[in-house]
Amino acid sequence: MTLPGPPVPDHRAQFPDQSLLLRLLWGYMTSDLVELTVRLGLADRIGDGAHAAALAHATDTDPSSLLRLLRALAALGLLRETGPEQFALTPAGARLRGDDPGSLRAFAEQGAGDFRRAFGGLEHSIRTGEPAFDRIFGTGFFQHLGAHPELSATFQASMRQATRTLAAALPAAYAFSRVRTVVDVGGADGALLAAVLAAHPELTGVLYDSPEGAADAPGTLGAAGVADRCRISTGDFFTAVPEGGDLYVLKSVLHDWSDTHAERILRTCRTALAPHSRLLVIEVLMPERVTPDADPLTYLSDLYMLANMGGRERTEAELRALLVKNGFGSVRVAAPAALAPFALIEAHPC
Repeated sequence: MTLPGPPVPDHRAQFPDQSLLLRLLWGYMTSDLVELTVRLGLADRIGDGAHAAALAHATDTDPSSLLRLLRALAALGLLRETGPEQFALTPAGARLRGDDPGSLRAFAEQGAGDFRRAFGGLEHSIRTGEPAFDRIFGTGFFQHLGAHPELSATFQASMRQATRTLAAALPAAYAFSRVRTVVDVGGADGALLAAVLAAHPELTGVLYDSPEGAADAPGTLGAAGVADRCRISTGDFFTAVPEGGDLYVLKSVLHDWSDTHAERILRTCRTALAPHSRLLVIEVLMPERVTPDADPLTYLSDLYMLANMGGRERTEAELRALLVKNGFGSVRVAAPAALAPFALIEAHPC
């Protein structure tokens, strides 16, 4: 008969400061574990439950070592141990499945490799204000994607995943009935515009992006049944955007760029807008100050943008100032709960 041992003390409660610091210092381990989980296909294999030995056989891994990995994933909240060496996915872990409606698998894949290397050069960005990516790879972020199709495909897939929830909620969160033609500037594969057009059959659309960025748009628009109401136009939004729209949408575009580049994009849009047209910027807003309960994800994203693209997340005041400086006024900001963490910033040409 085996007697239960004494309870293991929870050092998080006993030494909260040290525990916090250690979890921060070991954060790289957490990222690596999530990426390894994706590479091994564990989330797709576990489903509602699987035994560690069966998973080791399916993944051609050492049974004892894999069991240790599974236990760590359970402690992190991605799995739960349902029996002796038996594990099932938690709702968060299910997001690593390829077929999950809310999958973030591409985000996990994107976090490794070149993007990780660039963030590792953050000190250069902090010292100079310039993207570390350019220094490490000798070219800009988007130029690098253009030269590496497989990496670009992973990046585009992660952007689709980031847009999915927003695309489902946006058609009911904004008064699209006031416009007739929507121009999605930097609209990538068209997932956002397709959702808007599908929900509002009276609208027509223009999907505008670089040739590489818009490569998947025909399939997306066709699958949504809106291809006959949407024109695909390609070009460079630093030099020109299509004219004739009633509403111009910039979703997660400005945060990719420094203020200097963002101003060029806004001026180009301002030139294309008619007096009655509107600009709708969709971005995650930085709080004006950091509170004790602040979500660190926004601040981490801000540094990610700096290191990889030279971009930045912005506060409401910073975005307002950027818009006013480049020919826009009547700026209105709304943050519908259904769109969280995104906010809608609407502006009119002056």
